[in-house]
Amino acid sequence: MRHHQRLARRGSLPRGPPSGFLDNVGVRPLLVERQYPVRLLSSDVAFADGILIHRVAIRRAREGERLACLVDTVDDALAASALLGDDVVDGPVLSNQKLNQIRAEKIAMIFQDPMTSLNPYVRVSEQMTEVLIHHQGVSKSDALKQSISMLDAVRIPDASNRIRMYPHEFSGGMRQRVMIAMSLLCRPKLLIADEPTTALDVTVQAQIMKLLADLQKDFGMSIILITHDLGVVAGSSDDMLVMYGGEIMEIGKTENIYAAPTHPYTQGLMSAVPRLDDSEERLVTIPGNPPNMMKAPAGCPFAPRCKYSIDKCNSESPILVRASNDDHFRACHVSKEKIL
Repeated sequence: MRHHQRLARRGSLPRGPPSGFLDNVGVRPLLVERQYPVRLLSSDVAFADGILIHRVAIRRAREGERLACLVDTVDDALAASALLGDDVVDGPVLSNQKLNQIRAEKIAMIFQDPMTSLNPYVRVSEQMTEVLIHHQGVSKSDALKQSISMLDAVRIPDASNRIRMYPHEFSGGMRQRVMIAMSLLCRPKLLIADEPTTALDVTVQAQIMKLLADLQKDFGMSIILITHDLGVVAGSSDDMLVMYGGEIMEIGKTENIYAAPTHPYTQGLMSAVPRLDDSEERLVTIPGNPPNMMKAPAGCPFAPRCKYSIDKCNSESPILVRASNDDHFRACHVSKEKIL
């Protein structure tokens, strides 16, 4: 927890999509604002029931910080206000009691490495039942029954016996299933998955992604999945949000962005993916290095590496503008026609 607090103190919030994004699917806006030493930004991120949104970024830790503010793994001293569904929290600082209620009942998070997220000295049964006892106020016996049922839901065989095992007795894929089960115990409306398949082999990755898709339908929740794997994005997401240096570069329907990426960074990401139908011997790379976010650039963070960069890019941060007639937006000073 303290590690995430230290990371979040050094972060900034991304600009969100324009007002009205995804209005046609019943958006529930989530507004988050935080005060920190560098600067103050605001995030206006739209979530719709049953929608899977991927955040793609070159610097995963930075994107994890953006999402950490939603579950508030930061100090209570940081200013915050949140709106989710019909629940409004007023005041500059949320109480611990209200934060815990939001974490459990509204928002849940799956971290990247389940081995470091689970307590190695405590049985899985105790770690899972603690969630329900603390947040739902159920008895220990009822909490155990619900925990076993949730392990069955994430397809852990012989759940009634394996729940009494320690985390190290599970394989990597099974540990991740335990983490998913723990995050869903209180039936959250929004699940944040921070690269949940990174430490897994390809076969297990596919199983976890299919499991998340099935659970999303069963529980009727929305999912934000942070990943670098463009194959995962293409195969499972409804909407795609591309970030660089903590800022949104492009956002829209996944199929539309893949068909016609309108931001230079998105184009660079797509070009860097190996293709079986391409005979080129060398992979395309994006020249340069990511920005130092301790000294955040005044303009577009991608400007030093962009081949289309103009003077305005280095001095003025671009805003999100509509890239097409549908819900597709881009943040770039250079016109779409010059890039395509």
